[in-house]
Amino acid sequence: MSDVLITKLATSDIPYLYSMYNSLESCLSDLEKNGHLVRVKEAIDPYLEMAAVHLRVHEAGGPALLFENVKGSRFRAASNIFGTLDRSKFIFRDTLEKVQQLIALKNDPLKALKHPFSHIQTALAAAKAFPLKNPSSKPVLYEEIRLSDIPQVHHWVKDGGAFITLPQVYTEDVDQPGIMQSNLGMYRIQLSGNDYVPDKEAGLHYQIHRGIGVHQAKANQKGIPLKVSCFVGGPPAHTVAAVMPLPEGISEMTFAGVLGARRFRYIYQDGYCISTDADFVITGEVYPGENKPEGPFGDHLGYYSLTHPFPVMRVHKVYAKKNAIWPFTVVGRPPQEDTSFGQLIHEITGNAIPKEIPGVKEIHAVDAAGVHPLLLAIGSERYTPYMPVKQPAELLTIANHILGTGQLSLAKFLFIVADDTGHCSTHKVRDFMMYLLERIDLTRDVHFHTNTTIDTLDYSGTSLNTGSKVVLAACGEIKRILDTTVPTPLKDIHIFSHPEMAMPGVLCLQAKPFVDYETTQQEIEILNQQLQLHVDELNGVPIIVLCDDAAFTAASMHNYLWVTFTRCNPSHDIYGIASFTVHKHWGCKGPLVIDARIKPHHAPPLEKDPATEKAIDRFFAKGGSLNGY
Repeated sequence: MSDVLITKLATSDIPYLYSMYNSLESCLSDLEKNGHLVRVKEAIDPYLEMAAVHLRVHEAGGPALLFENVKGSRFRAASNIFGTLDRSKFIFRDTLEKVQQLIALKNDPLKALKHPFSHIQTALAAAKAFPLKNPSSKPVLYEEIRLSDIPQVHHWVKDGGAFITLPQVYTEDVDQPGIMQSNLGMYRIQLSGNDYVPDKEAGLHYQIHRGIGVHQAKANQKGIPLKVSCFVGGPPAHTVAAVMPLPEGISEMTFAGVLGARRFRYIYQDGYCISTDADFVITGEVYPGENKPEGPFGDHLGYYSLTHPFPVMRVHKVYAKKNAIWPFTVVGRPPQEDTSFGQLIHEITGNAIPKEIPGVKEIHAVDAAGVHPLLLAIGSERYTPYMPVKQPAELLTIANHILGTGQLSLAKFLFIVADDTGHCSTHKVRDFMMYLLERIDLTRDVHFHTNTTIDTLDYSGTSLNTGSKVVLAACGEIKRILDTTVPTPLKDIHIFSHPEMAMPGVLCLQAKPFVDYETTQQEIEILNQQLQLHVDELNGVPIIVLCDDAAFTAASMHNYLWVTFTRCNPSHDIYGIASFTVHKHWGCKGPLVIDARIKPHHAPPLEKDPATEKAIDRFFAKGGSLNGY
């Protein structure tokens, strides 16, 4: 499909084929009309109560929520809008298929050239992509307000203040200004608390490699402030666009237009880009070298991200539309609402992301493990078709490519296989892991990357952003039958107890609380002395997990994935029975041992507040707005 054709369609008089939401309120009204939303009429405290109600309803698979009486604010608030994949697909029911077709055409434009007329509907959808400057209606400019007028949603007890959890943060490249070279991302924003001047400053938390970080680096080099606009609310397509990992060359604003069947409307005010359909817009500047402590904040790994210096935004103006609604979500141990975001992204992109990396058939970031810590991948293995022993080769090339690509580079664990059966799926996590564990050669197929970068929010490493990675690669014939019961040598182990099978081939052992790495080396040596003479008997257990509570860790796949991969720094916390190093390659003849105990440098896990849990019972009691949920 040519750019000329799309441009003509965008400027033509052809009527739009469908009309979607022009505001957040129109979306919520539609959800309510179709049984997907409940109004919470009682007065509710934004300090802990709103988040606790959201969590309870989300855990029950319940509806979207509209809080009509938020203490301390005249604005309503909404949450759990994207709480289930079914609800997200309902919201975008008229456009989802067209967006999928556009993404597919981006990856295979020859389809459009070979069959131009069969893609005319897709071209019409693309006509919505071009942002519309200076629209006649500018509802968000209805009034100027203060940050403190906004619902001050405080999510977890140890949070540093109120946070925006569904922002659309807009910045432009100072060398190439304009909306088509802009970045729209979802980075958390601290509204209050810490050392921020009330109503005058807000904290921005983002990794430097993200789009906004690139823009800030350029502004810093020129010694000028970076203008930032934070849009909140508006058509739901805008929120989704801010979290989409879009292919190179597709902007978030054009994507929002296609997904929402409505061109992204904007103006410039005081030099700032303003989304006129947003419910709220916060504008401000980030000056070079200006940082303040941001956090703590309950995060998607299920722990607090701690207090660290991050850029501070000097607030310029805050706008709100008439009867604006403040959308929010709650971030915590998965699954949460952002899990549904991930599912929706997969629905939209299909195979687009794997096609960015040659040889990759599937990639899956495991939500239960906090997304970034654990990646599963299926790739090609064509390098050694005639070798007497088939072993990972091309898989390792692909692995390096994956770990050097965008947000995939934040992963700590990459499990990658070549699937000769055609039945393996990265989305069936238990089956995928069994496939890998049946085939992996632990003397050969474990590959470490040390002293490298990991997710800013992951505190298992050696310092902020710093840790290690490990690749486990497997292909070829089955090498072992995985044990489903505890092998005899592991039933009575000195200083370790409560052996439990988490899944076939994975055994959890309860250990004493972690003291330091010197003590751990001594504990591992004791374990090694007891097991190295039983290597053959342990062949069906390729992984042993040391943990604080074996029963909890082994109770479910969710628990096993969360504990094991969020509490481990591969270079420091992986050991092996009968391990060895030859020519700088590490391997082990017995099981791989992963120390997944909580360490002193780890961030504390998120825990619900008992008093708040008791207080919100009133919403679910007889006569309460949420009775029955």
